[in-house]
Amino acid sequence: MKKVLGVLLLGALIGCSANTVTKEETEAQRKIVVAHRGSSGYLPEHSMAAKSMAYAMNADYIEQDVVMTKDDELVVLHDHYLDRVTNVAEVYPERKREDGRYYAIDFTLEEIKGLRMTEGFNIQDGKTVAGFPDRFPIWKSDFRVHTLAEEIELIQGLNKSTGKNIGIYPEVKAPWFHRNEGKDISVAVLKVLKKYGYTEKTDLVYFQCFDPNELERVKNELMPEMGMDIRLVQLIAETSWNETMVYENGTAKPYDYDWMFEEGAMKRISEYADGIGPWKPMVVSNESTKDNIIVTDMVSEAHQANMEVHPYTFRLDNGRIPAYASDFEDMLDIFYNKAGVDGVFTDFPDRAVKFIENR
Repeated sequence: MKKVLGVLLLGALIGCSANTVTKEETEAQRKIVVAHRGSSGYLPEHSMAAKSMAYAMNADYIEQDVVMTKDDELVVLHDHYLDRVTNVAEVYPERKREDGRYYAIDFTLEEIKGLRMTEGFNIQDGKTVAGFPDRFPIWKSDFRVHTLAEEIELIQGLNKSTGKNIGIYPEVKAPWFHRNEGKDISVAVLKVLKKYGYTEKTDLVYFQCFDPNELERVKNELMPEMGMDIRLVQLIAETSWNETMVYENGTAKPYDYDWMFEEGAMKRISEYADGIGPWKPMVVSNESTKDNIIVTDMVSEAHQANMEVHPYTFRLDNGRIPAYASDFEDMLDIFYNKAGVDGVFTDFPDRAVKFIENR
């Protein structure tokens, strides 16, 4: 009997040894997939259908870009104008501004909800042309703009009905623009997050923004005032994109992002943020080749400053996979494993989820 027990004990010990979690496995387990505007590679970006599909694909987080309406509602749109994804120009031709754009902030929620929404498009030679021609066809089916609260309720409702626990990843869009229009979008978004129970760093939420001044304000002023302490992510852009503007004497000038690429920048950002969201080439140089992958110091320096790194945007579309990668999965391997990022934003969350599962 003792001999049998000894054999069983030895077998148990061997089994425990085989199941011991290594450091590498721990690293793999914390890699995340962020559904960029939902499953936007398959359905119109930021549609409820795209969010539901991303949820079913088991993304870890689902992104919400947030802008404000004329009547102070928060809607989920990538741009603070409506004409790239809706039929606003057809319904309200007279409501465009001098620059020819139709701004969400000039329309009420009721007006916006009355518009049709579709896959992103551009106007070329007077014709409507899809931004990604191989994706969901434009003006097919029926999609509408929805509010931030409605999307949170969808995700939280699915968490309840499925038993999963998928998080949200809201981005405050152009707070500098909203503030110049007399609206404090950051306060409004934080109020909604608090209402739905996202208040601590342990909650499944990341609050992201391209505007460093605004993110510091959120960290040092707004969250303490509201009794909140959620994770903040500094998105990083090229200065030439005009992603963030600073008003000087009534004139808007591009915010200078150049300091974020200098030595010590990550430590400085870590004083107000828990992570960064860089553009892919900021992590892996476009000068890389299949035989020579050039990884910048950004990830290692961010990790040294105890920050996470979630680069954007990983796409399958023609021309969107860099020449140094053999295919989409190879691109994921380079970023997750060679560069060591902690997560990626992707329009095709199913492919990234499957990649991590296979790993």
